[in-house]
Amino acid sequence: MTDAAQIDATRAAALLKEHRESIDRLDAILVYTLGERFKHTQSVGKLKAEHDLPPSDPAREATQIARLEDLAIKADLDPEFAKAFLNFIIEEVIRHHKKHQE
Repeated sequence: MTDAAQIDATRAAALLKEHRESIDRLDAILVYTLGERFKHTQSVGKLKAEHDLPPSDPAREATQIARLEDLAIKADLDPEFAKAFLNFIIEEVIRHHKKHQE
């Protein structure tokens, strides 16, 4: 390997390390953010159960999906991925809400 190639490989390894460290920090932010979100949705589920409200709110869910799709476009994220991600979260929230009602 030439000196120039070695320098390029060393620089690439350093850049890769920086990217991975950023990814690790972002993963931690996502996990803690989801944890906080689910604390609130658990409270919503308890409130709905106490007041005999349905576990899902299709109108709100549709509004949230449209909102998230718009945010995804602005963030240069695939809106279909954002929609699938939110649908996954909504399904989990509804599952928790149904448990509160049992």
